Amino acid sequence: MPGSAIAIEFDALTKRYGSTVGVEQLGITVRTGEVFGFLGPNGAGKTTSLRCLVGLLRPTEGRVRALGLDPVADHRKLAPALGYLPGELRLYPELTGSQTLDLLASLQGAPTPRRAELCERLGLSQAALGRRVREYSRGMKQKLGLVQAFQHEPELVVLDEPTEGLDPLVQEAFFTLLAEARVAGRTVLLSSHVLPEVQRTCGRVAIIRGGRLVTVQSVAELREVRARKVRLSFADGLGRRPLGEADRWSPQWQDDRVELLVPPDELVAALRGLLTLPVADLTVEEAGLDEAFLDLYRDEPTGSDEELS
Repeated sequence: MPGSAIAIEFDALTKRYGSTVGVEQLGITVRTGEVFGFLGPNGAGKTTSLRCLVGLLRPTEGRVRALGLDPVADHRKLAPALGYLPGELRLYPELTGSQTLDLLASLQGAPTPRRAELCERLGLSQAALGRRVREYSRGMKQKLGLVQAFQHEPELVVLDEPTEGLDPLVQEAFFTLLAEARVAGRTVLLSSHVLPEVQRTCGRVAIIRGGRLVTVQSVAELREVRARKVRLSFADGLGRRPLGEADRWSPQWQDDRVELLVPPDELVAALRGLLTLPVADLTVEEAGLDEAFLDLYRDEPTGSDEELS
């Protein structure tokens, strides 16, 4: 596979299902070696975009490139360098785990030097691999899906909700795999609704809504320019009360404690106003990605999202 500084390119990608738009004029570039987050609510167009990227859907308009190749026209050439875990993983129930990995490896068209190591790290024993997939729990199926996505050491890994059904220990093993992929210079596109895991693993994120791109930013930038989390409690024990100007920042109350998301350029004025009240304790934190995400969506209203993923 020819080396390139660009691993993924969505160029004005549009995909329509009849009169319904799944994704429209999407433009995103992912550099080689990035772990890149792809965020949006259900129905935003994330899965549609990923299916175009891996060649399962043909764009209505625009262009998609994966490792410099057309995912549909160049699928045979791309497959050995591509690992893909779909959000709705469907496997043949009559096959064993080992047979499933063999089948998927034949479709990938590449040797699988990491299979045994990955099975051990993710907790798929030889006994489990000998059982039919119909007997697997959701978590075991997800482990199998992760093994097949990484077993052939692909240059590009596309993961749609990869931690669904995994217990915390296996999630930690998965995060280690992502860190190793970054160190090895591999590219990962991670689509998830679990914002803390995106914050933990990704350097940059794209946010889409209603099939359209809202923003592409680094996680650090997204957190920096968005709201600060202000928590305070009151000394008089009277509980919920008017907060004056601060009431416009969507206060969340619990007994005599309240939490606000305040834009950074208004933080000093907000604190001056709040400290005129009988405050017992006050803390200010940098917003996490989840707060930044919600704050951004309040700032960027669009029409209602279609129920397409």
